[in-house]
Amino acid sequence: MYALVDAVSFYASAEKVFDPSIRNKPVVVLTNNDGCICAVCPIARRLGIPKFKPYFQIKYFLEKHGVVVRSSNYELYADLSERMMNVMARYCDNQYIYSIDESFLAFKNYGSMINDWHKYGHEIRKAIWKETRLPVGVGFGTTPTLAKAANHAAKKLTGFNGVAVIGDNQSRMEILKRMCVTDVWGIGNRLGKKLNLLGINTAEQLAQQSAKDMRKQFSVVVERTVNELNGIACLSWDEIKAPKKEIFSTRSFGQRITDHQALMFALVTHGAIVAKKLRQQQSLVKRLLIFAASSPHDNQYYKKSLIYEFPLATNSSSQIASAIGLVLQEIFQSGVYFYRCGVGAIALQDQQYQQPDLFAPTQPSPLIMKCFDGVNHRYGQGTMTLASEGKAERWQMRRHFLSPQYTSSWRDIPKISC
Repeated sequence: MYALVDAVSFYASAEKVFDPSIRNKPVVVLTNNDGCICAVCPIARRLGIPKFKPYFQIKYFLEKHGVVVRSSNYELYADLSERMMNVMARYCDNQYIYSIDESFLAFKNYGSMINDWHKYGHEIRKAIWKETRLPVGVGFGTTPTLAKAANHAAKKLTGFNGVAVIGDNQSRMEILKRMCVTDVWGIGNRLGKKLNLLGINTAEQLAQQSAKDMRKQFSVVVERTVNELNGIACLSWDEIKAPKKEIFSTRSFGQRITDHQALMFALVTHGAIVAKKLRQQQSLVKRLLIFAASSPHDNQYYKKSLIYEFPLATNSSSQIASAIGLVLQEIFQSGVYFYRCGVGAIALQDQQYQQPDLFAPTQPSPLIMKCFDGVNHRYGQGTMTLASEGKAERWQMRRHFLSPQYTSSWRDIPKISC
């Protein structure tokens, strides 16, 4: 048996965890630079507020209905996600974190110990709510795709109270016939339109197709999906999640920048983020991509990117910052209103198997970066930074409605008066 546990409107729900005053109010969360609505809580959804609508177009509607608006608080979301994943990991013997707010669970050795999957699902929901105050939906199925379908039913179909189980043919057909074909995991809108032309409009109709015919007409992915909908497990995940092959940090500016120093601050900050992620997965970068650009909507669009190759692969924040400083003069151009920049590690190596070079320049001690990360982990991200990251906020992302970083900043820790 498999399960998919998925948070309900995760970003919006996370905003309510440490702020009880808004738990019974409609809440929406905005994307980078407060551009569009990316998360809508169930209360706000009843007002008909659509996702990905530009904020400026719906601003007065939100004010009229008393909707609470929040900027994306990524630091808070990442911490709550980790807590949620740790809770659900206790209820299975294998977990695959699919995204920031959803995770697949497998029960290879639990099947004989669990007599009532509905009851078990509610235990998982109660534990997550008790320890994180996040509402989740739980779907069980005999394949990952059926678990995903059950999760859809648990959250969006009537007759289910946050938990759905597809454990036999009757429950499978009951749920699949109520699902649109585009609600099936792996069937997007474009593929869904092609299936609609063939008279396949529901998940049940897709499950009734010949898997081999679906492969001939579409792909092996659709063939596997059909088999999975019929209870034949075809999809799996690695026991250990593979490290990323590329790591990027990019973002548009909250305000255009035109001076050399501000661009340097921004690029070095992105470089520090990339370096931290490299150290987290014990990787080194051999080749670094550095770029900056104006807006494509400007009259004269400007974009420049360069690749810096390290003599010896590294994950040192200071070395990456030095590399950025060496190429910045070639990227910067006077008179350009820079809108976006970023840094990418595009050629990674495993730190464990690095071959040192006897004649290469002396490398910084790994203990320096270990101490650097340790200080930031203990006292909050940003406690210790590189001097070349600067302190200017002008290039930072616009987040006018940002909530406190309750779990990752000492100054924002909730205060309780007895």
